[in-house]
Parts: sequence; structure tokens; C-alpha cells
Amino acid sequence: MKLPDGKIAIMGGGSWATAIAKMVMSHEDETINWYMRRDDRIEDFKRLGHNPAYLTGVRFDVKRIGFSSDINKVVRESDILIFVTPSPYLKSHLKKLKTKLKDKFIITAIKGIVPDENMIISEYFHKVYGVPEEQIAVLAGPCHAEEVALERLSYLTIGCANRDSAKYLSKKFANHFIKTSVSQDVPGIEYSSVLKNVYAIAAGICSGLKYGDNFQAVLMANAVQEMNRFIETVYPIERKIDDSVYLGDLLVTGYSNFSRNRVFGTMIGKGYSVKSAQVEMEMIAEGYYGTKCIKEINKHYHVNMPIVDAVYNILYERISPMIEIKLLTDSFR
Repeated sequence: MKLPDGKIAIMGGGSWATAIAKMVMSHEDETINWYMRRDDRIEDFKRLGHNPAYLTGVRFDVKRIGFSSDINKVVRESDILIFVTPSPYLKSHLKKLKTKLKDKFIITAIKGIVPDENMIISEYFHKVYGVPEEQIAVLAGPCHAEEVALERLSYLTIGCANRDSAKYLSKKFANHFIKTSVSQDVPGIEYSSVLKNVYAIAAGICSGLKYGDNFQAVLMANAVQEMNRFIETVYPIERKIDDSVYLGDLLVTGYSNFSRNRVFGTMIGKGYSVKSAQVEMEMIAEGYYGTKCIKEINKHYHVNMPIVDAVYNILYERISPMIEIKLLTDSFR
């Protein structure tokens, strides 16, 4: 099987997309294509030399970037497509697509599930767009975009069914501030990326309700057990849940002030409605959508998931956070 090579395209214009572009372009011989939905953002980017809306401190050599708001043009002119759009918008972007994807290599850096379909992203590309599983990779790990921007040491895992492809791709992201490792557990990594956002919302809700660090530690200990139960049921292979791509990502998302899911949860815990918290944040908290998707998927598996259930009840059933978290505390050990 041929290794994934050729022109890389970044599909999305947010902070994580910008951080990934920075990693790839830290290799001086690398030129990229970059799909952004809005032409005004592209024009501002070219003029300013940085993303006008996200991680504005990261400078780019714009002569090495082929920008376009035409998704078909970018897909046609690229070989490796890194999707970094929020999961609720993925389908609307792909609806515009007339170019076939099955000859492309797809990397998903989307930490979510396709709403309505309740499919992880790799499964969606495979089943709906006919991309072979060996041509799909996932990018994950405890890696906040804001810290990548500051070149603080971060660790990324590249997951792919074909280990050689994962190893080859890992070199495209590795540099002096990014260390990479490889895995073949694509579904496990994707599900853990979704779940850790749900658990970060739970951590935020508890913080907003003035629970302290002691309880946060208990919450995280129970969250990793719950995550393990679910992933082992859905995709039972040998894995170490304490690897950084699972536990590490859960911890940073649950504890860090850079975590938009934690911030969103904190607002809910302080008494904001879901709508008012979303409006004030101006950024997508993936865990809001992930909570509903995991709840739906778990109807088929019946895994004991008290934290997911509690977050779902608060966000979708409008049960008081104080009451729901109090019930949750009684189930912990």
C-alpha cells in the first residue's frame, strides 16, 4: 500500500485548524492548501499574515499557502485532507462537495460525532463517502491550540488502521515543540475525544457549583473508568486507557482554563441557560453535541454512564445542576 504523501490541505479556519497549520508549516519545505468558508477572512489573513479571528499571534508565510473558499477546488488540488471543522457543521461543508473523496487520504482532527448520524467521523467518511479505512487517520492527544501557538511542548497521537501510514504521517507534525506517537485504535481515540469533552463540561459544572479540587479529582477518576467501560464495550481491543491520548487528553480538557467545554460547563453551573452560555462564548463547545450523541449511541450498548447521564439531564432535560450533581456524588466511590 502506498504511503500518504503529496499536498496537505487544512479544512477549517478555527483555532485548532490554525494550530495544525502551524505544526505542518514548521517544516520549511512544506506548502499547504487551506479551505476557509469566508472570503473576507481569507483576504484579511493574506493582508495581515495571521488568522484574523483565532490565534492571532501566530504568523504565517502566506506565500506558502493556497487559500480558497471553494471546497471542491481545495479537494481537487490536495492529496491529504485534514478536517478541523466543528462536528455540527461537517455535513453542511461536505454537501457542497462534487469531487470524490475515496482517492484522498483523510485525517480527522474533529473531536466530535456527526450529529443526526451518531457516527464518529472516521466511520462517516468510510460509510458515506467510501473512503477505505486504511486511508483514514485521526489526530488527537492533550494538545490545546493556544499552547501550540506558544510553542509549549505538546504530545500528539496519530491513529490509523495502517501503522506504517501513521508513522509516516507523524513526521509531518513532529517538530521541536510537538512530539508524536502512533496507534491503530482509531475508534477508541475518537470516542475518547468525544467523551473527554462531556467530562470537561461536568468538571466545569462542578466548578461553577463551587465544588473544589478534591471533588474534581474524584470526578476525573470516575470519568476515566466510565470512558474505559464505554470504549471497551463499543470497540474491544487491547489498549491502555492511561495513555496520554486517552487519560492525558481527559485531564487537560477537564482542568485547563483553555478548555472551552470546561468554560461552558462552569457557566451552566453558575446558572446560565444553555442558550445564553453558547451566545456568550462565541465558540463551539463540542461536548454539548457529543453528550446527546453518546446518550443515543449508548441506547444500543447499555453501558453504566452516570456522568454522561447527569450532563445530559442538565443540558437537555433542564434538570437543576445542583440536584443532578448531588445525585452523581452519591454514586461515586
